[in-house]
Amino acid sequence: MSQPPLPDLAEALISAALKAGAEAADALAVTGTSLSIDIRQGQLEQAERAEGTEVGLRVLIGRRQACVSASDTSPATLAVLAERAVAMAREAPEDPTAGLADPADLATDRDAGGLELEDPARDPGAAALEEAARELEAAALQAKGITQAEASAAFSRRSIAIAQSNGFSGGYGRTGHSRSVTAFCGEGTGMQRDFAGESRLFATDLPDNAEIGAQAAERALARLGGVKPPTGTYPVLYDERVAASLVGHLLAAINGTAIARGASWARELMGQAVLPAGIDLIEDPLRRRGPASRLFDAEGLACRRKLLVADGVLQSWVLDLATGRKLGLASTGNAGRGTGAPPSPVTTNIDLTPGSATKAELIAQMGTGLLVTSMIGQTISATTGDYSRGASGWWVEGGRLSHPVQECTVAGNLREMLRRIVPANDARPHLSLRVPSILIDGMTLAGA
Repeated sequence: MSQPPLPDLAEALISAALKAGAEAADALAVTGTSLSIDIRQGQLEQAERAEGTEVGLRVLIGRRQACVSASDTSPATLAVLAERAVAMAREAPEDPTAGLADPADLATDRDAGGLELEDPARDPGAAALEEAARELEAAALQAKGITQAEASAAFSRRSIAIAQSNGFSGGYGRTGHSRSVTAFCGEGTGMQRDFAGESRLFATDLPDNAEIGAQAAERALARLGGVKPPTGTYPVLYDERVAASLVGHLLAAINGTAIARGASWARELMGQAVLPAGIDLIEDPLRRRGPASRLFDAEGLACRRKLLVADGVLQSWVLDLATGRKLGLASTGNAGRGTGAPPSPVTTNIDLTPGSATKAELIAQMGTGLLVTSMIGQTISATTGDYSRGASGWWVEGGRLSHPVQECTVAGNLREMLRRIVPANDARPHLSLRVPSILIDGMTLAGA
């Protein structure tokens, strides 16, 4: 028997929950297809395909709630799922912040077609992805000194439908095309590797495979002969490949869950400077072909463009309904949800104000210091902002790249670091976090 459409599945779950005794309920139905091909040493390493549908149900009885999920979507399973969720909710502790959105607050625009999130072209088959992966591998191996390459090409298509007993119903689809290749060079303990990867919603937006493969080879070869940098206090330039992690730490610190728990170094900083003057941090869930774009959040509230930081000053937490209620604030329309858990705050597409200088100009400006192109591991305190991460990249001497470096640690405090950032102008426009290279002076390096 064929599966009913996703919206019908979500509505069926709501109906089953109310019939089983729930006072309110919301349901999420998700279906997806993914296909990936891996090539290693000229041979097909792995071909993996996954297809499936999953449903999730949250029921509320007073201020008690429970969540259940399943991958079987038969009517009998949906009925049992609803009964189980209601029984669990009756035994759950009361949560004064639990509850659905007021019907008057629900999003009215639910047609995501204008956001262009789903590639209308025919899904690529395994043969096309294998050909792409082989082209990636061949492009990397063309560079002199590259001894091995591993390449991958993948595609995914995902659709979701949300239904709630408050009257909300909506859904959308999203596609993804990705290419990646890792290149190896050197021998023994001097062996190095690096990678390049690209992903887009539409296949026609992907760069050429030859360009991606050549970039991976160039990055790997640049790491040969790396040594430890000196220990001391120096300026550090985070390449745009890794600079987004700094903004990610700020987003984690202003997430409503962390703020409501009092477990954030930014908990007392609302209305205060967290970035330099002149720099904004903008969330735009309505960006066309944005990797994280959407019209409404997981609680049915309209998503909107908003200033999280304006002219360096913190303007807003990132909230869903529950964390907003805990803090006495309205939701910011940032609820996200999986099938097996209640909503929680998440961000969508993020933009940091770019600077006017190129990365090369910032390298010249920094004099002597470290250009970070890769990071591993981290020790970061969520409550104090103390920051320490392993890094590798290039030593800069006299405003010029001198030699590759590795096995060093970069340390500081996020609250102080973010106030000193100097952004370049090289953010990649297709990413969900559009963050350029970032220069920070006075960082502590531990190396040789």
